[in-house]
Amino acid sequence: MKPVTKSDKIIIQTKKIVPVVKKLRKQGKKIVLTQGSFDMVHIGHGRYCAEAKKRGDVLIVGVDGDKKVQKRKGPNRPIVPEEERLEMMMHLSAVDYVVLKKLNMPKYNLINLIKPDVLVATNETYNLEQIKYLETICGEVVVLKPMATTSTSAKIRLLQIGAAKEITKTLSKKFIKVMEEMIEELKNGDG
Repeated sequence: MKPVTKSDKIIIQTKKIVPVVKKLRKQGKKIVLTQGSFDMVHIGHGRYCAEAKKRGDVLIVGVDGDKKVQKRKGPNRPIVPEEERLEMMMHLSAVDYVVLKKLNMPKYNLINLIKPDVLVATNETYNLEQIKYLETICGEVVVLKPMATTSTSAKIRLLQIGAAKEITKTLSKKFIKVMEEMIEELKNGDG
């Protein structure tokens, strides 16, 4: 099988999705759109995309660029660079196209360009007022619950907590040893 190239299914310049969507509409395809960071792709992402794809014929995934992720999630994110996240999403069988979402894109830009038949989001993405507005652009807005026990952010926090505990344990042992040596020196008059 031929490897996926950027020109095939990975769209770096957002506006290049427009002719793809026009072609799909002419073919009578029902278009589903979802969006996110998709940092450290895990089983929840795979399940989520599979569930989104059930709502139509073609699944387009908007993937947040590195600067957009940093603005939303902090300076140490994303863990995986955008090029790899874009490519990784194409390895999920449910995903047909991925589109890079850069930091400077206007709010709802990709949604307005695609005007999907179905927009799929998580329950943390939009509030009720935003959903009502988006329903004027999209045929339908579907809100899905998380599909995994933990999110990427939660997994990163667990790794950080584990590392902090190990560092604390190691430093505590060394600190106690240094203090014991200092006390021994003072007792012996070596200090």
